[in-house]
Amino acid sequence: MKTIVLAVPDLVSNSYFPAIAAVELGFFKGQGLDARSELIFPNYRAFEALRDGAVDLVGGPAHAALLACPQWQGLKLLGALAQGMFWLLVMRADLPVTPGDAGAVRGRALGAAPLVDLTLKQLLADSGIDLVRDGVRIVGVPGAMEPGVSFGVAAANALEAGAIDGFWANAMGAENAVRSGIGKVVLDVRRGLGPATAFHYTLSALVTSDRVIARDPDMVAASLRAVVATQRALTADPALATEVGRRLFPAKEAAVIADIIARDVAFYQPQITREAVAGLNAFARAAGLLKDPVAYDDLVATQFQTLWTA
Repeated sequence: MKTIVLAVPDLVSNSYFPAIAAVELGFFKGQGLDARSELIFPNYRAFEALRDGAVDLVGGPAHAALLACPQWQGLKLLGALAQGMFWLLVMRADLPVTPGDAGAVRGRALGAAPLVDLTLKQLLADSGIDLVRDGVRIVGVPGAMEPGVSFGVAAANALEAGAIDGFWANAMGAENAVRSGIGKVVLDVRRGLGPATAFHYTLSALVTSDRVIARDPDMVAASLRAVVATQRALTADPALATEVGRRLFPAKEAAVIADIIARDVAFYQPQITREAVAGLNAFARAAGLLKDPVAYDDLVATQFQTLWTA
Protein backbone atom coordinates (compact mmCIF):
# COMPACT_ATOMS: atom_id res chain seq x y z
CA MET A 1 0.00 0.00 0.00
CA LYS A 2 1.09 3.55 -0.66
CA THR A 3 1.57 5.59 2.51
CA ILE A 4 0.04 9.09 2.59
CA VAL A 5 -0.45 11.80 5.20
CA LEU A 6 -3.63 13.85 5.57
CA ALA A 7 -3.35 17.06 7.62
CA VAL A 8 -6.36 18.51 9.45
CA PRO A 9 -6.39 21.68 11.58
CA ASP A 10 -8.98 20.37 14.05
CA LEU A 11 -9.43 16.73 14.92
CA VAL A 12 -12.17 16.73 17.58
CA SER A 13 -14.90 18.31 15.50
CA ASN A 14 -17.33 17.76 12.65
CA SER A 15 -15.58 20.29 10.42
CA TYR A 16 -13.36 17.94 8.44
CA PHE A 17 -14.96 14.72 9.61
CA PRO A 18 -15.45 12.91 6.26
CA ALA A 19 -11.69 13.03 5.65
CA ILE A 20 -10.84 11.89 9.17
CA ALA A 21 -13.47 9.15 9.03
CA ALA A 22 -12.15 7.96 5.66
CA VAL A 23 -8.89 7.11 7.46
CA GLU A 24 -10.43 5.57 10.57
CA LEU A 25 -13.17 3.57 8.86
CA GLY A 26 -10.83 2.01 6.32
CA PHE A 27 -12.03 3.75 3.16
CA PHE A 28 -8.49 4.82 2.24
CA LYS A 29 -7.32 1.24 2.77
CA GLY A 30 -10.14 0.11 0.50
CA GLN A 31 -8.49 2.21 -2.21
CA GLY A 32 -5.05 0.71 -1.58
CA LEU A 33 -3.76 3.60 0.53
CA ASP A 34 -2.22 3.46 4.00
CA ALA A 35 -3.33 6.89 5.23
CA ARG A 36 -2.82 8.58 8.57
CA SER A 37 -4.24 11.88 9.78
CA GLU A 38 -2.05 14.51 11.42
CA LEU A 39 -3.32 17.45 13.46
CA ILE A 40 -1.64 20.69 12.35
CA PHE A 41 -2.98 23.92 13.91
CA PRO A 42 -3.55 26.78 13.13
CA ASN A 43 -5.21 25.99 9.82
CA TYR A 44 -2.75 27.81 7.58
CA ARG A 45 0.08 25.68 8.99
CA ALA A 46 -1.58 22.63 7.51
CA PHE A 47 -1.48 24.27 4.10
CA GLU A 48 2.14 25.28 4.61
CA ALA A 49 2.90 21.60 5.23
CA LEU A 50 1.17 20.73 1.95
CA ARG A 51 3.02 23.48 0.11
CA ASP A 52 6.35 22.26 1.50
CA GLY A 53 5.69 18.60 0.67
CA ALA A 54 5.43 17.42 4.28
CA VAL A 55 1.88 16.07 3.75
CA ASP A 56 -0.05 14.82 0.73
CA LEU A 57 -3.54 16.13 1.46
CA VAL A 58 -5.28 18.68 3.65
CA GLY A 59 -8.83 18.61 4.90
CA GLY A 60 -9.44 22.24 5.79
CA PRO A 61 -11.15 25.56 5.09
CA ALA A 62 -10.39 26.58 1.51
CA HIS A 63 -9.75 30.26 2.23
CA ALA A 64 -7.05 29.49 4.83
CA ALA A 65 -4.77 28.14 2.09
CA LEU A 66 -4.25 31.70 0.83
CA LEU A 67 -1.95 32.58 3.72
CA ALA A 68 0.39 29.77 2.69
CA CYS A 69 -0.15 29.95 -1.06
CA PRO A 70 -1.08 33.40 -2.43
CA GLN A 71 -3.72 33.20 -5.17
CA TRP A 72 -3.94 29.49 -4.28
CA GLN A 73 -0.91 28.98 -6.52
CA GLY A 74 0.28 25.40 -6.53
CA LEU A 75 -2.86 24.03 -4.85
CA LYS A 76 -6.07 22.42 -6.10
CA LEU A 77 -9.42 21.73 -4.47
CA LEU A 78 -10.35 18.09 -5.08
CA GLY A 79 -13.83 18.14 -3.62
CA ALA A 80 -15.97 19.49 -0.83
CA LEU A 81 -15.92 17.64 2.47
CA ALA A 82 -19.15 19.49 3.25
CA GLN A 83 -21.09 22.26 1.56
CA GLY A 84 -21.12 25.80 2.95
CA MET A 85 -19.41 27.71 5.75
CA PHE A 86 -19.64 25.49 8.78
CA TRP A 87 -18.88 27.64 11.83
CA LEU A 88 -21.53 28.80 14.28
CA LEU A 89 -21.81 31.76 16.63
CA VAL A 90 -22.62 30.69 20.17
CA MET A 91 -23.42 33.25 22.88
CA ARG A 92 -23.85 32.97 26.63
CA ALA A 93 -27.22 31.43 27.44
CA ASP A 94 -27.99 34.13 30.01
CA LEU A 95 -27.85 36.92 27.45
CA PRO A 96 -31.19 38.22 26.10
CA VAL A 97 -30.56 37.21 22.48
CA THR A 98 -32.56 35.28 19.90
CA PRO A 99 -31.40 33.06 17.01
CA GLY A 100 -30.52 35.08 13.93
CA ASP A 101 -29.95 38.33 15.85
CA ALA A 102 -26.48 39.53 14.83
CA GLY A 103 -26.98 42.57 17.05
CA ALA A 104 -26.39 40.28 20.02
CA VAL A 105 -22.65 40.81 19.58
CA ARG A 106 -22.71 44.53 20.40
CA GLY A 107 -20.41 45.27 23.31
CA ARG A 108 -19.30 41.64 23.56
CA ALA A 109 -16.02 39.71 23.44
CA LEU A 110 -16.09 36.84 20.93
CA GLY A 111 -13.52 34.06 20.62
CA ALA A 112 -12.37 32.97 17.16
CA ALA A 113 -9.38 31.14 15.69
CA PRO A 114 -6.81 32.71 13.34
CA LEU A 115 -8.21 33.19 9.80
CA VAL A 116 -11.52 31.76 10.97
CA ASP A 117 -12.07 35.16 12.58
CA LEU A 118 -12.08 36.76 9.12
CA THR A 119 -15.30 34.96 8.22
CA LEU A 120 -16.93 36.20 11.43
CA LYS A 121 -15.84 39.77 10.75
CA GLN A 122 -17.26 39.65 7.22
CA LEU A 123 -20.49 38.04 8.38
CA LEU A 124 -20.96 40.77 10.97
CA ALA A 125 -20.19 43.47 8.39
CA ASP A 126 -22.77 41.94 6.04
CA SER A 127 -25.21 42.02 8.97
CA GLY A 128 -24.68 45.76 9.53
CA ILE A 129 -22.34 45.45 12.50
CA ASP A 130 -19.32 47.77 12.73
CA LEU A 131 -16.78 46.30 15.15
CA VAL A 132 -15.47 49.66 16.36
CA ARG A 133 -18.78 51.53 16.48
CA ASP A 134 -20.57 48.62 18.12
CA GLY A 135 -17.82 47.75 20.58
CA VAL A 136 -17.26 44.18 19.39
CA ARG A 137 -13.97 42.55 20.37
CA ILE A 138 -12.80 39.42 18.57
CA VAL A 139 -10.20 37.71 20.71
CA GLY A 140 -8.18 34.54 21.08
CA VAL A 141 -9.37 31.70 23.29
CA PRO A 142 -7.31 30.69 26.34
CA GLY A 143 -5.69 27.30 25.87
CA ALA A 144 -6.74 26.91 22.25
CA MET A 145 -3.18 27.01 20.93
CA GLU A 146 -1.97 24.12 23.07
CA PRO A 147 -0.88 21.02 21.11
CA GLY A 148 -3.71 18.60 20.42
CA VAL A 149 -6.45 20.94 21.64
CA SER A 150 -9.68 21.34 19.63
CA PHE A 151 -10.49 25.03 19.24
CA GLY A 152 -14.24 24.49 19.56
CA VAL A 153 -13.88 22.47 22.76
CA ALA A 154 -11.51 25.08 24.23
CA ALA A 155 -13.94 27.85 23.25
CA ALA A 156 -16.83 26.14 25.03
CA ASN A 157 -14.65 25.82 28.13
CA ALA A 158 -13.71 29.51 27.92
CA LEU A 159 -17.38 30.47 27.62
CA GLU A 160 -18.21 28.45 30.72
CA ALA A 161 -15.33 30.11 32.60
CA GLY A 162 -16.62 33.56 31.67
CA ALA A 163 -13.51 34.49 29.69
CA ILE A 164 -15.61 35.36 26.61
CA ASP A 165 -19.22 36.24 25.85
CA GLY A 166 -19.46 34.07 22.75
CA PHE A 167 -17.45 32.12 20.24
CA TRP A 168 -17.29 31.37 16.52
CA ALA A 169 -16.35 27.73 16.09
CA ASN A 170 -17.35 24.27 14.92
CA ALA A 171 -20.50 22.42 15.86
CA MET A 172 -18.69 20.26 18.42
CA GLY A 173 -17.89 23.33 20.50
CA ALA A 174 -21.46 24.55 20.00
CA GLU A 175 -22.88 21.19 21.05
CA ASN A 176 -20.83 21.17 24.24
CA ALA A 177 -22.00 24.68 25.13
CA VAL A 178 -25.66 24.03 24.34
CA ARG A 179 -25.86 20.66 26.11
CA SER A 180 -24.22 22.05 29.24
CA GLY A 181 -26.68 24.96 29.27
CA ILE A 182 -24.01 27.66 29.10
CA GLY A 183 -24.56 28.70 25.48
CA LYS A 184 -27.07 29.03 22.67
CA VAL A 185 -26.61 29.15 18.91
CA VAL A 186 -27.25 32.62 17.49
CA LEU A 187 -25.85 32.43 13.94
CA ASP A 188 -25.60 29.36 11.69
CA VAL A 189 -25.68 30.39 8.03
CA ARG A 190 -26.06 26.85 6.71
CA ARG A 191 -29.42 26.74 8.45
CA GLY A 192 -30.61 30.21 7.59
CA LEU A 193 -29.40 32.08 10.68
CA GLY A 194 -27.37 34.92 9.17
CA PRO A 195 -26.91 36.60 5.78
CA ALA A 196 -27.35 34.22 2.84
CA THR A 197 -24.19 35.56 1.18
CA ALA A 198 -22.13 34.06 4.00
CA PHE A 199 -22.92 30.49 2.94
CA HIS A 200 -20.17 30.57 0.30
CA TYR A 201 -17.48 32.52 2.20
CA THR A 202 -15.53 29.27 2.42
CA LEU A 203 -16.01 25.52 2.46
CA SER A 204 -14.49 22.48 4.06
CA ALA A 205 -12.43 20.97 1.24
CA LEU A 206 -10.08 18.15 0.39
CA VAL A 207 -7.00 19.86 -1.01
CA THR A 208 -3.76 18.71 -2.58
CA SER A 209 -0.91 20.31 -4.50
CA ASP A 210 -0.17 20.45 -8.21
CA ARG A 211 3.09 18.69 -7.39
CA VAL A 212 1.29 15.73 -5.78
CA ILE A 213 -1.15 15.50 -8.71
CA ALA A 214 1.73 15.46 -11.19
CA ARG A 215 3.62 12.87 -9.16
CA ASP A 216 0.77 10.44 -8.51
CA PRO A 217 -2.61 11.22 -10.07
CA ASP A 218 -3.85 7.69 -9.35
CA MET A 219 -3.25 8.18 -5.62
CA VAL A 220 -5.09 11.51 -5.74
CA ALA A 221 -8.05 9.92 -7.51
CA ALA A 222 -8.10 7.07 -5.00
CA SER A 223 -8.07 9.55 -2.11
CA LEU A 224 -11.05 11.42 -3.52
CA ARG A 225 -12.92 8.16 -4.09
CA ALA A 226 -12.26 7.21 -0.45
CA VAL A 227 -13.69 10.49 0.85
CA VAL A 228 -16.76 10.37 -1.42
CA ALA A 229 -17.44 6.81 -0.29
CA THR A 230 -17.15 7.95 3.33
CA GLN A 231 -19.62 10.78 2.78
CA ARG A 232 -22.11 8.30 1.37
CA ALA A 233 -21.55 5.83 4.21
CA LEU A 234 -22.05 8.49 6.88
CA THR A 235 -25.17 9.73 5.11
CA ALA A 236 -26.60 6.23 5.13
CA ASP A 237 -25.56 5.52 8.72
CA PRO A 238 -24.45 8.50 10.86
CA ALA A 239 -23.90 6.10 13.77
CA LEU A 240 -20.61 5.13 12.10
CA ALA A 241 -19.29 8.41 13.48
CA THR A 242 -19.34 6.98 16.99
CA GLU A 243 -16.71 4.41 16.04
CA VAL A 244 -14.43 7.19 14.87
CA GLY A 245 -15.14 9.26 17.95
CA ARG A 246 -14.27 6.42 20.31
CA ARG A 247 -10.87 6.06 18.63
CA LEU A 248 -9.94 9.74 18.50
CA PHE A 249 -12.09 11.88 20.79
CA PRO A 250 -12.40 12.34 24.53
CA ALA A 251 -15.37 10.41 25.93
CA LYS A 252 -17.65 13.47 26.16
CA GLU A 253 -17.17 14.40 22.49
CA ALA A 254 -17.25 10.77 21.32
CA ALA A 255 -20.70 10.40 22.87
CA VAL A 256 -22.24 13.21 20.79
CA ILE A 257 -20.43 13.13 17.46
CA ALA A 258 -23.00 10.86 15.78
CA ASP A 259 -25.80 13.30 16.64
CA ILE A 260 -23.83 16.16 15.12
CA ILE A 261 -23.00 14.19 11.98
CA ALA A 262 -26.65 13.16 11.59
CA ARG A 263 -27.54 16.86 11.34
CA ASP A 264 -24.71 17.53 8.88
CA VAL A 265 -25.19 14.75 6.34
CA ALA A 266 -27.39 16.94 4.14
CA PHE A 267 -24.22 18.94 3.43
CA TYR A 268 -22.02 15.91 2.68
CA GLN A 269 -21.87 16.44 -1.08
CA PRO A 270 -18.45 16.50 -2.79
CA GLN A 271 -19.36 18.83 -5.67
CA ILE A 272 -17.68 22.21 -5.83
CA THR A 273 -19.96 24.51 -7.81
CA ARG A 274 -19.04 27.61 -9.75
CA GLU A 275 -21.28 29.53 -7.36
CA ALA A 276 -19.19 28.28 -4.43
CA VAL A 277 -15.94 29.37 -6.08
CA ALA A 278 -17.41 32.78 -6.95
CA GLY A 279 -18.44 33.24 -3.32
CA LEU A 280 -15.05 32.07 -2.10
CA ASN A 281 -13.31 34.56 -4.40
CA ALA A 282 -15.57 37.41 -3.29
CA PHE A 283 -15.03 36.72 0.39
CA ALA A 284 -11.25 36.28 0.04
CA ARG A 285 -10.97 39.61 -1.79
CA ALA A 286 -13.12 41.40 0.79
CA ALA A 287 -10.98 39.93 3.58
CA GLY A 288 -7.74 41.07 1.92
CA LEU A 289 -6.53 37.52 1.28
CA LEU A 290 -6.83 37.59 -2.50
CA LYS A 291 -5.81 40.24 -5.03
CA ASP A 292 -7.63 39.00 -8.14
CA PRO A 293 -10.33 36.35 -8.60
CA VAL A 294 -9.05 32.88 -9.47
CA ALA A 295 -10.80 31.06 -12.30
CA TYR A 296 -12.76 27.94 -11.44
CA ASP A 297 -10.56 25.71 -13.60
CA ASP A 298 -7.42 27.11 -11.96
CA LEU A 299 -8.65 26.35 -8.44
CA VAL A 300 -10.60 23.10 -8.82
CA ALA A 301 -8.93 19.90 -10.04
CA THR A 302 -11.55 19.39 -12.73
CA GLN A 303 -9.86 16.26 -14.11
CA PHE A 304 -11.20 14.42 -11.05
CA GLN A 305 -14.70 15.91 -10.86
CA THR A 306 -16.35 12.86 -12.48
CA LEU A 307 -15.49 11.06 -9.23
CA TRP A 308 -17.96 13.27 -7.36
CA THR A 309 -20.82 11.28 -8.87
CA ALA A 310 -19.10 8.01 -9.76
